[in-house]
Amino acid sequence: MSAADPTSFPSPTIEDIRAAAVLLRGGIVRTPTVEWVGSDVAGLVAPGTRVSAKLELLQRTGSFKARGALLNVLSLDDSQRARGITAISAGNHAVAASYAAAQVGVSAKVVMIATANPRRVELARRYGAEIVFAENAHVGFELVESIARDEGRTLVHPFEGRNTFLGTATIGMELLDDEPSVDAVIVPIGGGGLCAGIASAVKAMKPTCEVFGVEPVGADSMSRSLAAGAPMGIEKVSTIADSLGAPYALPLGFELCRRHVTEVVTVSDGALRDAMRLTMLDAKLAVEPAGAAALAALVGPLRDRLEGKHVALIVCGANIDVATYASQLTA
Repeated sequence: MSAADPTSFPSPTIEDIRAAAVLLRGGIVRTPTVEWVGSDVAGLVAPGTRVSAKLELLQRTGSFKARGALLNVLSLDDSQRARGITAISAGNHAVAASYAAAQVGVSAKVVMIATANPRRVELARRYGAEIVFAENAHVGFELVESIARDEGRTLVHPFEGRNTFLGTATIGMELLDDEPSVDAVIVPIGGGGLCAGIASAVKAMKPTCEVFGVEPVGADSMSRSLAAGAPMGIEKVSTIADSLGAPYALPLGFELCRRHVTEVVTVSDGALRDAMRLTMLDAKLAVEPAGAAALAALVGPLRDRLEGKHVALIVCGANIDVATYASQLTA
């Protein structure tokens, strides 16, 4: 495969994914998939729709990111481990990369966006990472590349790369192992690494199962990319779901999403807030905005399309401080 030809990038096979799951064993949680039995959601979905939820908010570090980050760090050779790692994110990936580095015993210098939720900053520091702040995502990606170049650290990318996809693919594998009757999966999209991995696993295990992505209106890089037929960027990230605020899609994740995802829909910040409230009232789960995105899509743009289906929601994370969470619920 050449860098100019992502179409030749192989989708992860189920053998690859199960091997990755073995490597991750002990370092991550095999999160449960539960049936959503709340009466509020039952009244909002289309008739006959059955809802399950894959609870990645219960993952180590509070989000799915621990899977890909740890698999990347485990793959480092001795020389790379000696130089340490770097990472960039609005918070969840920075926390996960810090955790992974601590697990393996390497140093971590992570770039976090200045608006990162205080809870995520606290968690990254707790795992021993050195933190550098950047004004916005565009500046942050430039800064992390300079750290990798100047200090020789390995960049653990937040959403691109084979190990990242294999890590997130283990979520799809676990989901279908637990709930083989699922007809459709709804996955939040930031840069696309979560959706690329889950969609690859789902299609490898059950080709008839559909995968839908969901993005915030103010961070719709994958929607734009799929419409254009090539990875695209956005001028500005503007959404309360900061962990879905990637400034662009990249070739490999885009290609796997193009190959395996049925459709990507968008939801407003208002819909995300409503879904956060609904998740608290109906499931008694306090999630960050990204963690409510799949539900917002199910009761919104995908409601009628998924009527009568068994739908699985990826509840991707819950790293949010109490004050911010309360302010979003009351906004």
